[in-house]
Amino acid sequence: MGSDDNDKLINSSDPQHPANLICTLCRSFYHLGWVTGTGGGTSIRQGPHIFIAPSGVQKELMKPENMFVLDYASRSYLRKPPILKPSACTPLFLAAYDRGAGCCIHTHSQWAVLVTLLVERDARDAGGDVQKRCFEIEQIEQIKGIPKGKGKSGMLGFFDKLKIPIIENTAHEEDLTSSLEAAINEHPDTYAVLVRRHGIYVWGDDVQKAKTQAESLDYIFQLAVRMRELGLPWTT
Repeated sequence: MGSDDNDKLINSSDPQHPANLICTLCRSFYHLGWVTGTGGGTSIRQGPHIFIAPSGVQKELMKPENMFVLDYASRSYLRKPPILKPSACTPLFLAAYDRGAGCCIHTHSQWAVLVTLLVERDARDAGGDVQKRCFEIEQIEQIKGIPKGKGKSGMLGFFDKLKIPIIENTAHEEDLTSSLEAAINEHPDTYAVLVRRHGIYVWGDDVQKAKTQAESLDYIFQLAVRMRELGLPWTT
């Protein structure tokens, strides 16, 4: 279906409409250095519709008319902008929506990449299995920005251990889907999955929660890198 057929899905003066809000988020993430060079992606679910930023468009220049709209139930496109390509992140976003998410954010944050490299080095130094490692940290105040888990009340506390699974990168983004789904199944309380040497996927029940969690995690990752530089441990 062409974009002209369902432009009504993305035309709104409401700044909180998904087509407008994705543009706002992408600009914000660009200025944070999370989505440089058209990397990363953002998606919002509103009822039966999934709004997805396209591939290959600079995030700071994103416009509502660039949005793809997917029907969640049928996985078919209701709106496809001409020329533009669908995001390769789409099947990973859908994996988050299958878990009940309302928004999913994918960034190429340098801090996220760096913590995966540090965990990788730790595993190799210890002679362990790199592929079975998670990023773990505790007794950091910002951990309170992360929920305890799906269906659980409240947020993690200062003395709780934050644990984010790490999956291996692949040559093509969509090929990460099965690994991400497996990580979610193995760690059902997680709201994020790190991709080694690549970035992170973060989701939340709604846009505000997903954004809060993405910001909290990036702060924690940056702090973790600084801690390692100072020889400070992440866990006790």
